[in-house]
Amino acid sequence: MSHKIDELILRMRELQEELEQEFRKRRDEFHYIIVDRRVRFAEEVARQQRRFKTGLIRYFAEAQIANILTAPVIYAGLVPMILLDVFLFCFQTLCFPIYGIAKVRRADYLVFDRQDLPYLNLVEKFNCFYCSYGNGLAGIFREVAARTEQYWCPIKHARRIIASHEHYPRFFEYGDADSYSKGLERLRADLRKIEARDESGL
Repeated sequence: MSHKIDELILRMRELQEELEQEFRKRRDEFHYIIVDRRVRFAEEVARQQRRFKTGLIRYFAEAQIANILTAPVIYAGLVPMILLDVFLFCFQTLCFPIYGIAKVRRADYLVFDRQDLPYLNLVEKFNCFYCSYGNGLAGIFREVAARTEQYWCPIKHARRIIASHEHYPRFFEYGDADSYSKGLERLRADLRKIEARDESGL
């Protein structure tokens, strides 16, 4: 791998840390803390936010008919999502230990904290749960697929792809047979290091 790619990856990580710092500033701005994965607002802030809560009767009365009619179609998506979740659990449990790949931690992707927002009603909280689950599950699926790809086929495509996963920059260039044959085991070993890095919190 070129020195330039290593530099770019390092810069990406630094930008990620800078972004996390900005999120922490926002947390201070809205006066909340996180205790045992639950968000806690200052009482005065929570009281102010409850004033913006829309009651269920008003919520449905003001809802667009198209939104109500399409809701069953949207919520039906829970069935394939749960099936995908079960498949990913089985896939990781059965295959990853054999390949020596660190398992993807669900807690890093499935975050359910919007139910702690005082200004959301029951339906809005369920909608937020649905979106959090769907997008979190998509993140898990992407990372499971990315680690599997790094183990079996860490080769870049000849054509540029949009929104590649974070492992992709380390893959071998298309057509670089020498690097592939010499470096495949190294990339596979890197997958085992992920677990040690996760456990250390780095």
